[in-house]
Amino acid sequence: MNYLVVGAGNASRPVARLLNHLGHDVVVTDLKDISEFKIEFQRSLNQMEEEGVVLDMPNKDPSVDGFDAVYMPPTLPSSAPIAQKIANSDLKILTNEEFSKIVNDLIPIDIIGITGTMGKTTTTFITTSLFKQAGYKVWSCSSLVNNLVSEAIIDGIVKGKADESDIAIFELPHGTIGLLNRLDVKIGLLTNIAEDHLSEFGGSLEKYQQRKLVLQAMSDKFIANNSCREIIEKVRDDAIYYALDEDVDFKGTVGDKSLTIKYDDNEFTTPFYMMSYFFENSVAASAAALTYGVQPKDIIDALTEFKGLPAHMEDVGDYNGRKVILDSAFLYDGMKITLDYFKDESVVLFLDHFDTLSVRDKAEVGQLVSGYDIKVVIASGFNEVTQEVEMEAAQEILDAIDNPKIEKVAVENIEKAAELTFKYSEPGDIILHMGPLIAYDRLTTVEKIMKGLEIGSKKYE
Repeated sequence: MNYLVVGAGNASRPVARLLNHLGHDVVVTDLKDISEFKIEFQRSLNQMEEEGVVLDMPNKDPSVDGFDAVYMPPTLPSSAPIAQKIANSDLKILTNEEFSKIVNDLIPIDIIGITGTMGKTTTTFITTSLFKQAGYKVWSCSSLVNNLVSEAIIDGIVKGKADESDIAIFELPHGTIGLLNRLDVKIGLLTNIAEDHLSEFGGSLEKYQQRKLVLQAMSDKFIANNSCREIIEKVRDDAIYYALDEDVDFKGTVGDKSLTIKYDDNEFTTPFYMMSYFFENSVAASAAALTYGVQPKDIIDALTEFKGLPAHMEDVGDYNGRKVILDSAFLYDGMKITLDYFKDESVVLFLDHFDTLSVRDKAEVGQLVSGYDIKVVIASGFNEVTQEVEMEAAQEILDAIDNPKIEKVAVENIEKAAELTFKYSEPGDIILHMGPLIAYDRLTTVEKIMKGLEIGSKKYE
């Protein structure tokens, strides 16, 4: 069939690539030139063109003549000229539901799907390690590989990952769930739901929750953090719950460099050398693995050797006697967990731009930080999405800090923030990063941070 794919955005790219892979003739049209997209999206589009997709961009007035079917992203306004042309044509419209069924039919193995506002990347990573320890050939897709997980899933199909593996473990952000909303999921897992990304849902927490709950509708078995029980019980009476220190189906208890998990009439204790939120996420991963049939011994072996994952409470080394920790926490609950962990340490905190991808309550960040005796808070005003310096965003955080013990500094970018941590710290201090940029663009952000740390450690030696 001849397919027209409208737009070269996050939904359209994976749709176009898979349709082309399946032998259809595909044209992608967009108002923008390819040069106007982020570098990684340009790479994706160029790859698609090499594989046979025709890029009709920029085109302000594309034609629908000669096509049999069309895909339109949900974000396309009905008032857009191309949408009106399609409405007045007899083209078959490929919906997200139909596309998801196509994807599902191309995945012949069991799927474990993991979603949530916080912790889904970490839980996906840990779950993958448990299954690998148990001898499974795992096809794992998460935002560590590609910030747009739907593209990572389609890339895996194109490259034959589904046929080479025993099980698929997918992180499923809300955007991916929106596109792939008809997968047959063996075990679904919900880590939590907090107020974030609401600008994409008209400010409605309920609509955001409903998007996340699509996963439970797709799942044969469903596991959720006990904090979500109230909303889960409204739609499902057979859910399995996990938590730390609560009497639920899978109960985790933190010990001295250990983690105990109790379930049914069983329990086991594993050595565990990680920190902070890794404990609860490990209980979640263990619940999924045990529910699937992985043996406790394999879980113990995997968690004993677990060393964390990039930019999640990651110790990147000792610089001039300061331990540097990179963390991607940016929501209130996640930041509180991290700050609680270091509450007895002397901390210099540097923060990136909190409006990455979604406008957030910066004052809330400042108010949270005020509750800790941090030496200095350095806030960056550079918005990586818009590539603009917005010092008011940094200042909004700092203005909300009313703890007189905390020194406050606003800078123009995250590299400078990392550099200045050495000016305001001394040997024995913890230099701690938090903010959403690492989750948005980990490689670029970490590269800038590491460059700043290198400069600062020499400049203020």
